[in-house]
Amino acid sequence: MTKKNYQFSTAKVDYYFNAEFGLLEKLAEKQQTVLVTDENVYEAHKKKFKSWKLIVVKPGEEHKIQSTANDIIEQLIEFGADRGTTLVGVGGGVITDLTGYVAAIYMRGLKFGFLPTTILAMVDASIGGKNGVDVGIYKNLVGTIRQPEFLLYDYSFLQTLPQTQWINGFAEVIKHACIKDAELFGTLENNSLDFFQTSSKNIDALIKRNVAIKCNVVSNDEFETGERKLLNFGHTLGHAIENIYELPHGNAVSIGMVAACGISNEINNFSSGNVTRVKKLLKKYHLPVELDFNTDEIWEVLLMEKKKTGDTINFILLNRIGEAIIKPVLLNQLRNFLKQPTL
Repeated sequence: MTKKNYQFSTAKVDYYFNAEFGLLEKLAEKQQTVLVTDENVYEAHKKKFKSWKLIVVKPGEEHKIQSTANDIIEQLIEFGADRGTTLVGVGGGVITDLTGYVAAIYMRGLKFGFLPTTILAMVDASIGGKNGVDVGIYKNLVGTIRQPEFLLYDYSFLQTLPQTQWINGFAEVIKHACIKDAELFGTLENNSLDFFQTSSKNIDALIKRNVAIKCNVVSNDEFETGERKLLNFGHTLGHAIENIYELPHGNAVSIGMVAACGISNEINNFSSGNVTRVKKLLKKYHLPVELDFNTDEIWEVLLMEKKKTGDTINFILLNRIGEAIIKPVLLNQLRNFLKQPTL
């Protein structure tokens, strides 16, 4: 087990890598703690949850909504949860989002921690304090930015992770490489999904590296006024298509990254060769690089995007692999690009 802490503007967060679930009893007093998980994680790991106060919700992005948060709150009331209660989300990005969101609003704030169980949650969703719920087809329209007390990484949860969820998580790993780490991009090119799946040493190193990338960005810009926006690479279009087409988050972000690379090539001198490298890497990790979507349909969602200002939208583009920038793109220019049949 390795412990590392990162200091944010509002809190210090402890990260416990390659740890065991049992460590949770030392981090959170059992009688004052309520765990939140979903049906899939619970069924696969029932023994781990024995003797803990537990709330189990339905799995899937379609349940990351206010009514699920309300259900969690009602069960907290039944448990007699008060301001001394700690919430711990044990699951993927949906569970960590819901847990952090409820912890922020229940009695105006409870302590909380995460035990992420998917690659996506381990490298991205549980890190940085952003938590929230979807409203209809609009991703994360309601939410908070508030840091957890700790993150505990127990890799035994990955043993029951479906292959589709391994693939889903690697979209965020590739995103981090594209925007901040050309060396990591090369490591991914020189290896494969199997290289990380079959070695706890390799996956531990990969997760630590990705946590460091995201934490360093967030610590410099916790409330997303500048550098943190870079983490939205691939997410502008990705979020627009994710809920409409019911895609896994990583698949949607993969398609969004391809679009962002295309726009980078068109208006930011990002070379065609590098566009090809990004697409080739996404394919290597079994992620999609194209989608036949209805431009008019997704346009309505993009017009509600939080990054839109007037007649422009802040898009994350690449200068080169490992270096991203924030650039305003005219809405008309973006719409014309999205109509191109090559996307």
